Amino acid sequence: MILKGKAWKFGDGISTDLICPGRYFHLRSNLSELARHVLEDADPEFARKVNKGDFIVAGENFGLGSSR
Repeated sequence: MILKGKAWKFGDGISTDLICPGRYFHLRSNLSELARHVLEDADPEFARKVNKGDFIVAGENFGLGSSR
């Protein structure tokens, strides 16, 4: 199987708070609105530019460290 898509490269230490900023926790029941803010603190343009089928490539501790 060959997968095709853009690779979005992030470094180490991308916590869940960077993936989904806590200030948008109130949007958890509105996933389409919440998705507009995904990874915005790591890359402010990410949510606007990412496409279906794209990949996230990240370093160590991707998705760790949240108090939620």
